[in-house]
Amino acid sequence: MNCVEECQLKQKFCKNSVCRYWLDYPEDLNCTFIVVEKNGALTLQEASKRLGVSHVRVKQIQDVALKKINKKIKNDNIY
Repeated sequence: MNCVEECQLKQKFCKNSVCRYWLDYPEDLNCTFIVVEKNGALTLQEASKRLGVSHVRVKQIQDVALKKINKKIKNDNIY
């Protein structure tokens, strides 16, 4: 059983704060997988609330991620 299943089964907060998917947001059992399963896609405001940063900062992070994805797609289509 993985940690997500264990948290859902026991309905207890995840305490594994070194996990890359851990999120300091007890309403969603501190797990990003549970956030997505429970809420689907989040708005910038919802994501910023969970991350504890401004929605502008979330937008900046999103822009950098999209730029990296587009660059990777462009490089993969060269051949």
